[in-house]
Order: sequence, then structure tokens, then C-alpha cells
Amino acid sequence: MTELHFWSIVQCLILLTLANGVPVIAKKMLGDWLAWPIDGGRLFWDGHPLLGKSKTLRGFVLATLATAIGAPLVGLDIETGVLIGFTAMVGDMLSSFIKRRLRLAPSAEAPGFDQVPESLLPFLVVRNLVGFSVWDILIGVGAFWIGELLVSRLLYILRIRDRPY
Repeated sequence: MTELHFWSIVQCLILLTLANGVPVIAKKMLGDWLAWPIDGGRLFWDGHPLLGKSKTLRGFVLATLATAIGAPLVGLDIETGVLIGFTAMVGDMLSSFIKRRLRLAPSAEAPGFDQVPESLLPFLVVRNLVGFSVWDILIGVGAFWIGELLVSRLLYILRIRDRPY
């Protein structure tokens, strides 16, 4: 039987929560200040936005910085924190790209598309650094998926998020 690394999973989940939450909080606190869309407003060949205006350079940078700062607080090194934050945002952009191709509105709810890329990619990238097995990764992605759905609704109730997803 494969040994599970619950503490390492929890460490990564905390950092993924930071990466996922910091852009939302920044939007609430800063509005449109420094909220430059990563895609520059460009359209893809299908006539729809490449990513959409909600994927900003500010959110990407703040998420990566937050996970770098948070990593030592949960017992991981800064580099691992940067990898988790960076790849979480790349995964988030990938899901936005796919959602635009499916003609879903920016910030539209798409269970799975919203959680899996931004959690799976970081777990895969740091798997050798923290010793993750396939089961650890599956448990981590599943826990993030469920947790993100619950936390998003809580943040909506607290009026931090604009939508409950």
C-alpha cells in the first residue's frame, strides 16, 4: 500500500487556497486599480476573448507572491511556494481559455474546469519535491475541488465574492 502524505497535501492545499483567494480579495479591495488583463483584451480566432478581463497581471503576481510568503509559514521552502502559486495561476488561465472556447461567460460556474487545472498542475509540478504519490495527488485535487466550492459560497455570503462560485 502506498503511504499517504497528509501533511504535505494540507500544506499544498493551504497555498492553493492563498493563490485562489488573494486575487479575489485584491479585486474587492483595489477594484480596477492595476487590474490589467493578461490577454490585453485580445480575441482568439473564434472571436471570443483569449482569457477574459478577470484574469489580471495583478492577480497572477499577487497569488504567486502570497504563496511564496506563505510557504515557509506552512513548512515549505519559498521556491515550492512560487511553483505552487505560479502553476495554480497557469492552471486557472488554462481553465479560462477552455471556458471561453466553450462560450461560457467570464466567471461562469463550470465545476471541474474551475478547480481541476488550478490544483492538478501544482500537485504534479511539486510531486517529486514533496514525495507525492498518485493517491496523494488525487486526494489533494478532490479536497481542493470540494473546498473551493464551499469556500467560494462562504465568501459570497460574506460579500467578498461577487458570485457564489
